Amino acid sequence: MELGTFSLSIVVKKIEESVSFYEHLGFTVIDGGHINNNFKDTVTQKWRILEHSSLKIGLFQGMFQQNILTFNSSDILNIQENLKGKSINLIKETSSNESMKSIIFSDPDGNQIMLDQH
Repeated sequence: MELGTFSLSIVVKKIEESVSFYEHLGFTVIDGGHINNNFKDTVTQKWRILEHSSLKIGLFQGMFQQNILTFNSSDILNIQENLKGKSINLIKETSSNESMKSIIFSDPDGNQIMLDQH
Protein backbone atom coordinates (compact mmCIF):
# COMPACT_ATOMS: atom_id res chain seq x y z
CA MET A 1 0.00 0.00 0.00
CA GLU A 2 1.54 3.33 -1.09
CA LEU A 3 0.81 5.90 1.63
CA GLY A 4 2.44 8.85 -0.14
CA THR A 5 4.47 11.77 1.18
CA PHE A 6 4.81 12.07 4.97
CA SER A 7 4.23 15.23 6.99
CA LEU A 8 3.34 16.12 10.54
CA SER A 9 0.09 17.98 11.27
CA ILE A 10 0.66 20.20 14.31
CA VAL A 11 -2.13 21.70 16.44
CA VAL A 12 -1.41 25.40 17.12
CA LYS A 13 -3.13 28.12 19.15
CA LYS A 14 -2.18 31.18 17.07
CA ILE A 15 -1.50 30.40 13.43
CA GLU A 16 0.45 33.55 12.55
CA GLU A 17 2.76 33.24 15.58
CA SER A 18 3.43 29.61 14.70
CA VAL A 19 4.06 30.42 11.03
CA SER A 20 6.55 33.10 12.07
CA PHE A 21 8.34 30.66 14.40
CA TYR A 22 8.72 27.99 11.71
CA GLU A 23 9.77 30.58 9.10
CA HIS A 24 12.64 31.49 11.47
CA LEU A 25 13.68 27.82 11.22
CA GLY A 26 13.78 28.07 7.42
CA PHE A 27 10.29 26.82 6.51
CA THR A 28 8.27 28.51 3.74
CA VAL A 29 4.47 28.59 3.48
CA ILE A 30 3.42 26.70 0.34
CA ASP A 31 -0.35 26.35 0.89
CA GLY A 32 -3.08 27.28 3.31
CA GLY A 33 -6.60 28.52 3.83
CA HIS A 34 -5.53 32.11 3.13
CA ILE A 35 -4.63 31.21 -0.49
CA ASN A 36 -6.43 27.93 -1.24
CA ASN A 37 -9.86 28.61 -2.75
CA ASN A 38 -10.96 24.98 -2.33
CA PHE A 39 -10.55 25.00 1.46
CA LYS A 40 -10.63 28.53 2.88
CA ASP A 41 -9.82 29.61 6.42
CA THR A 42 -12.81 30.44 8.61
CA VAL A 43 -13.04 32.58 11.72
CA THR A 44 -12.43 29.53 13.93
CA GLN A 45 -10.36 27.24 11.66
CA LYS A 46 -7.10 28.13 9.92
CA TRP A 47 -4.38 26.03 8.28
CA ARG A 48 -0.98 26.43 6.61
CA ILE A 49 1.37 23.94 4.93
CA LEU A 50 5.06 24.73 5.25
CA GLU A 51 8.09 23.16 3.60
CA HIS A 52 11.80 23.03 4.37
CA SER A 53 13.95 20.95 2.02
CA SER A 54 12.09 17.63 1.76
CA LEU A 55 10.19 18.08 5.05
CA LYS A 56 6.58 19.30 5.18
CA ILE A 57 4.52 20.26 8.21
CA GLY A 58 0.95 21.42 8.52
CA LEU A 59 -0.11 23.98 11.13
CA PHE A 60 -3.78 23.71 12.15
CA GLN A 61 -5.69 26.10 14.38
CA GLY A 62 -9.11 24.98 15.61
CA MET A 63 -9.29 21.87 13.42
CA PHE A 64 -7.82 18.95 15.40
CA GLN A 65 -7.51 17.93 19.06
CA GLN A 66 -3.99 16.48 18.79
CA ASN A 67 -0.97 16.33 16.51
CA ILE A 68 -1.43 13.88 13.64
CA LEU A 69 0.92 11.85 11.43
CA THR A 70 -0.13 12.71 7.87
CA PHE A 71 0.44 11.06 4.50
CA ASN A 72 -0.52 12.70 1.21
CA SER A 73 -1.68 10.16 -1.35
CA SER A 74 -3.55 10.17 -4.64
CA ASP A 75 -5.29 6.87 -3.86
CA ILE A 76 -7.38 7.63 -0.75
CA LEU A 77 -10.51 5.69 -1.72
CA ASN A 78 -8.59 2.46 -2.43
CA ILE A 79 -6.54 2.82 0.74
CA GLN A 80 -9.75 3.37 2.71
CA GLU A 81 -11.24 0.14 1.38
CA ASN A 82 -7.98 -1.71 2.02
CA LEU A 83 -7.90 -0.56 5.67
CA LYS A 84 -11.56 -1.45 6.20
CA GLY A 85 -10.83 -4.90 4.76
CA LYS A 86 -8.13 -5.31 7.43
CA SER A 87 -10.62 -4.34 10.17
CA ILE A 88 -8.92 -1.01 10.91
CA ASN A 89 -11.57 1.30 12.35
CA LEU A 90 -11.71 4.68 10.66
CA ILE A 91 -12.39 7.76 12.79
CA LYS A 92 -13.22 9.73 9.62
CA GLU A 93 -14.10 8.28 6.23
CA THR A 94 -14.30 9.98 2.84
CA SER A 95 -16.40 9.52 -0.28
CA SER A 96 -15.91 10.02 -4.00
CA ASN A 97 -18.20 13.08 -3.76
CA GLU A 98 -15.80 15.07 -1.57
CA SER A 99 -13.42 17.46 -3.32
CA MET A 100 -10.90 17.37 -0.43
CA LYS A 101 -10.69 13.67 0.46
CA SER A 102 -9.18 12.52 3.75
CA ILE A 103 -9.45 9.65 6.21
CA ILE A 104 -8.36 9.44 9.84
CA PHE A 105 -7.63 6.36 11.94
CA SER A 106 -5.46 5.63 14.96
CA ASP A 107 -2.76 3.15 15.85
CA PRO A 108 -3.14 0.82 18.88
CA ASP A 109 -1.75 3.56 21.17
CA GLY A 110 -4.23 6.23 20.05
CA ASN A 111 -1.84 8.17 17.78
CA GLN A 112 -3.94 9.54 14.94
CA ILE A 113 -2.93 9.04 11.32
CA MET A 114 -4.51 11.03 8.50
CA LEU A 115 -4.34 10.30 4.79
CA ASP A 116 -5.04 13.37 2.68
CA GLN A 117 -5.49 13.39 -1.07
CA HIS A 118 -3.12 15.71 -2.89
